Formats: sequence, C-alpha cells, structure tokens
Amino acid sequence: MPRRDITEIDFSTVYPLYVQKVERKNRTQDELDEVICWLTGFDRESLKHQVADHPDMRAFFARAPRIHPNSRLIKGVICGIRVEEIEDPLVQQIRYMDKLVDELAKGRAMAKILRS
Repeated sequence: MPRRDITEIDFSTVYPLYVQKVERKNRTQDELDEVICWLTGFDRESLKHQVADHPDMRAFFARAPRIHPNSRLIKGVICGIRVEEIEDPLVQQIRYMDKLVDELAKGRAMAKILRS
C-alpha cells in the first residue's frame, strides 16, 4: 500500500488525535484550539467549521486567514526532521502545527508555545 502524502490527510481525522494527545497530558481542547488558531489565523468558530468540512491539509492551510509571522521561530525536530529545514512551505506549516501540539502535550508554558 503506497504511503499517502501528508498534505492529503484529512484535517478532521488528525484533529481528534491532537485532542486525545493533549488531553492525555492534562491539557485542554481549548488550549489546543488556541495554539491552532494562533498558527493559522482562524478564530475558534472558523476552526470548528474546518473540522466539520473535512478538508485535507492542503485545503485547510489554503483556507487559513494567515500563518502567524512568528511561526518562523518554531524550531526543533518532528518525525526525525528539523522543522526549520523543511523546504516545502505547506509541509513545513503542517509540521509547525505538529510541533506546537507536541509542545502543548509536553507541558510547555503557553506563552512559550505561542512565541510571545
């Protein structure tokens, strides 16, 4: 079975997995939503609509009002790859989101996650 491109994965499939991950680590869905909204520029209501509409990751990020300018400050490794070295902008944005969710689940302070 061929591997699916990460950009073709349904955001609505990934979102509940993010929720489970952060809740297992005593963080909340509200905190998760705050992190995703910070990165993408969606407000919470728009984010709910995105989950309900089942866009793939490409469409999800294409619909994002704006990618936060401080997202460039996100550094580190996700899935064995340094996020700051990813050349494809869409894949980099997806991995930024993964990295932020990881930081949230690891208990990092919200101000640091949001690069305030």
